[in-house]
Amino acid sequence: MTKSGIYIHIPFCKRKCAYCNFYSLTLYENLIDGYLSALTGDIKEKGGRTDRLFDTVYIGGGTPSLLGGKVGVLLRAVTDNFNISKNAEITAEVNPDVSDEFLKIAFESGVNRISVGIQSGNDEALKVLGRNHTKAEAENAVERIKKAGFNNISADLMICLPNSNLNTLSKDIDFILSLDIPHISAYILKIEDFTKFGKTPQLLPDDDSQAEQYLYLCEELENEGYSHYEISNFCKPGFESRHNLKYWNCEEYLGFGPSAHSFFEGKRFFYPNDIKAYISNPTTLFDGIGGDESEKIMLGLRLKKGIDLSGILCDNKEDNIAFLSRLQSEKLININGTSVSLTDKGMLLSNSVITEILELL
Repeated sequence: MTKSGIYIHIPFCKRKCAYCNFYSLTLYENLIDGYLSALTGDIKEKGGRTDRLFDTVYIGGGTPSLLGGKVGVLLRAVTDNFNISKNAEITAEVNPDVSDEFLKIAFESGVNRISVGIQSGNDEALKVLGRNHTKAEAENAVERIKKAGFNNISADLMICLPNSNLNTLSKDIDFILSLDIPHISAYILKIEDFTKFGKTPQLLPDDDSQAEQYLYLCEELENEGYSHYEISNFCKPGFESRHNLKYWNCEEYLGFGPSAHSFFEGKRFFYPNDIKAYISNPTTLFDGIGGDESEKIMLGLRLKKGIDLSGILCDNKEDNIAFLSRLQSEKLININGTSVSLTDKGMLLSNSVITEILELL
């Protein structure tokens, strides 16, 4: 039976981080109950229309941990209305100020993976990013998460920060490694429009320095036993994010909540970025047909294992083969038979490399 995933967006935050362009609200207290009611109703309605087996659930945001004990209501709606696999991976995102109540109820309700937003182990950098925690509070949060019973833990790390260099990055890596967790998601800071950073430009490292930081990060984490299995993700053996792998493997999933996207029964659709509209009448907008060859290549090349390009490598198009051989000589891709994957250097330049490969189709 085909196994799918569920994503649930919780669009609430205590404050908006300076770099964040995800849909979220800081004035939310009077919206939580109405939102949960609409969300659980939507989940019940969609769950009643499919008998598909789901083996991943991901509660993201925003800051899902702001639900406190009410996370149990949400998870009951999911397990009561969808066919959830017994060994499902169920993830909840949290910030370091997560309450013990949330962790307790989440664990009792079936959550078995926690993703914690840490970003840096430097208190000054955290202030610049607009985070509302300190290094010490992040350490304490991971201790409390482990004490609550979780051993599948991921932490977010942000690199190429304003005024950063290999020395500051090395300290951040040492800090993340000291937490002794099996999964690390590491992102290069990008300045997005309509964010605080977008309105107040920051002095970021130049392109060469960013490349140096990314490749240094890859080498250091791989030396510590973390597999670089996706452009921005590293893990100890067996701790890949099963839910996020669905996106990159072009597998199907259902999303719930404003801004959430879905790929289900061959179609892509999404909810508008409007919580009041969602509470009033959850309605999705069609976003095209998904899963074609170009999409599979674009998403699959994000993974270290790469993809099969036998159609390109074995069709005797000399120009195509010569082009891929050039990418290999530039250490941007690896070719193993008909399998093609990006190197760490290729991942750094993934957008341009993938675009060039897609032009071969």
